[in-house]
Amino acid sequence: MKRKTAAVVIPYKPRYPQTLIHQALESHRFCVLVTHRQMGKTVCAVNHLLKSALLCQRSAGRYFYIAPFLKQTKLIAWDYIKRFSAPLPGIKIAETELCVQLPNGAKIWLLGADNPDALRGTYADGVVLDEYAQIKAGVFDEIVRPMLLSRDGWALFTGTPKGQNQFYELYNYAHKAAQEDSANWWCGVFPADETGVISASELEEIRRHTPAHLFRQEYLCDFTADAEDVLISSSLVAQACARRYGTAETAHAPRIIGVDPARFGADRSVIFKRQGLQAFSPEIFSKTDHMTLASHTAQAIESFRPDAVFIDAGCGGGVIDRLRQLGFSVTEIPFGSAALKAGQYANKRAEMWGDLLAWLQAGGALPPVPELKADLCGVRYSFDAAGRLKLESKEELKARCGHSPDLADALALTFALPVRKGGLSGVNFARTEYDVL
Repeated sequence: MKRKTAAVVIPYKPRYPQTLIHQALESHRFCVLVTHRQMGKTVCAVNHLLKSALLCQRSAGRYFYIAPFLKQTKLIAWDYIKRFSAPLPGIKIAETELCVQLPNGAKIWLLGADNPDALRGTYADGVVLDEYAQIKAGVFDEIVRPMLLSRDGWALFTGTPKGQNQFYELYNYAHKAAQEDSANWWCGVFPADETGVISASELEEIRRHTPAHLFRQEYLCDFTADAEDVLISSSLVAQACARRYGTAETAHAPRIIGVDPARFGADRSVIFKRQGLQAFSPEIFSKTDHMTLASHTAQAIESFRPDAVFIDAGCGGGVIDRLRQLGFSVTEIPFGSAALKAGQYANKRAEMWGDLLAWLQAGGALPPVPELKADLCGVRYSFDAAGRLKLESKEELKARCGHSPDLADALALTFALPVRKGGLSGVNFARTEYDVL
């Protein structure tokens, strides 16, 4: 008769967003986790380490938790390691070495990046690098990455933004890598106004008593909080996402649609609707040809009945031509054309973004779409020789951050030209069939 093995329960019950994070960690080799303070990232990381070590099928599994300094590592993670591994039978704890040996022989070490040479010459099945913004530059590339090679090990980078440093660069790299190699790379950002870990009232109390740039950095996960060349701040976007207007409050305003067709394979095609101070959830399409996008836009026009439709002329010629062929009145907007306020803005795109900024400051309401937040807060500005505001190009932003601000550009298009209510009142909206191809 086989003897039943008693179940061992680790005293950890993940909550949202830890539940979502664990799913990503278990299905990707390289993960970058950006979180607000007090979200529970250390507990999440420690339990991921523990589970990975317990399930390790190789002999002498080796796992490491690394923080910037050894004392810091011991303070923030050692008690967690001992607490969550305590129910395991036959566990061995070496206090002086900050090492836990599990029943299957796998070991978890806690180390500090202040002595990175101590890691040289060994291997690793998994490594957590916590507070990565404060870890010495080169530790991962020169020491940790070689440790992962022989065992095909994984790595988790976690932290809270602290300006535009190596963690910011890694985040941008991971964001781009996740699009190109989604089987291996994952990137997650969890600001406090989205996770619900800190109550709304408590978060507001923290905001009132915390310097604005620190609140944006520590709680809204804003890498650009200290940057002076970012046009739209994350705090302004967060405020806009918290607003809602009813139909009666916007009924007086014209309805506008902005369409930003994809430029390249990884870019997104976006249809954005706005009426007055209320912007609605965008329609986002990946790898969609222009004829299909024209069909989706026609359906949006049919249902939303806009007073104006603005489409980026840069690569939207096919969409524009097809919609006009179907009898719809649309306006093409060259982003590089002259601004109406030519003395203030270098081109039309800068002017649209300037009007978008003014709209947010006046009380504009945004849908709480994470990709939109990232797009809006990522674009930098400068001034040309004539003192006019200009934006970094889509190509420059994509090279720097790994993605194009397609959602934000589509929203900005709704500010392309002045629009009066009833502007398209003469257009026949009775169409019900579209020839997609």
